[in-house]
Amino acid sequence: MVPAPSLPDPTGPLLEEILVPLLQDYAESFDRGLLLLEHCPETVMAAGEQADLRGRLDEARRSLTAARSLRAAAPKPMGLSMETITPWHRLVVEVWSLSAKLRAIGIRP
Repeated sequence: MVPAPSLPDPTGPLLEEILVPLLQDYAESFDRGLLLLEHCPETVMAAGEQADLRGRLDEARRSLTAARSLRAAAPKPMGLSMETITPWHRLVVEVWSLSAKLRAIGIRP
């Protein structure tokens, strides 16, 4: 009988190689979203929608900061649940969409 191949340790270096840059990408996207909102006319996104997106971006930034702090304080590397990351990913997609709309009307902050 051939032994089953061993899987890499999910808390090892591979986790750090993937998760650390991913968290940085989220942080940069959230910051980019806030910058885009500063230049966003109401013809692209209504004021109420802008306020909603700004609030969700601010909340995501706080959550990301908390997640990074918890990871830094943990005695060994730890991952993040999909329940945590999925809303962040959705926000990144919204930021991309807003960026595309602004580019379409000639705004490139």
